[in-house]
Amino acid sequence: MNDPRQFSPAAARNRDPIWDVLGRELPQRGLVLEIASGTGEHVAHFARLAGSQLIFQPSDPSAAARASIEAWVAELGLLNVRPSLVLDAAADVWPIAHADVVLCINMIHISPWTATVGLIAGAARVLPPHGLLFLYGPYRRNGRHTAPSNEAFDADLRRRNAEWGVRDLEAVSELAAAHGFAAPAVTEMPANNLSVAFRRSKQ
Repeated sequence: MNDPRQFSPAAARNRDPIWDVLGRELPQRGLVLEIASGTGEHVAHFARLAGSQLIFQPSDPSAAARASIEAWVAELGLLNVRPSLVLDAAADVWPIAHADVVLCINMIHISPWTATVGLIAGAARVLPPHGLLFLYGPYRRNGRHTAPSNEAFDADLRRRNAEWGVRDLEAVSELAAAHGFAAPAVTEMPANNLSVAFRRSKQ
């Protein structure tokens, strides 16, 4: 019998450091929408740690990824994770109208800039005032890479796809500000990554 679960060594390494930051930002109850859930290891881990008052909504455009998500949720017997949605971050319309948190891990650098534009516009549509948009991954700061390894990673990404690449945090923050988000709280993470927490401004 085939096991549809996918495994990501990076997810295994970074899920606890991310939770250390994310867990402090999450509300006690509500709905957490994850964009580009990938293997499902992050959402399953966070849902297990968060408890039953927080409901998690994973999503991914890939059928194989969604099968992996469902398999991880079933393996852990999680009752606070909804069935995964087919969701393209770049789409003008998402198949969900409201969330208290939008979470996106390691997507922005391995997708076209249009996906980032769609992600932030979509988060602005579904989040309430003070709602949280939480991003994680590598970023350039002040026009420079934060480490030689990130510079090499960026070059490799751009060789693989000219539309990919490590983004400037300032450009992401400017885009978020244009959609009604306050300046982010930025936390330096292991392996030269950043956690970036935006809050929706009052409307």
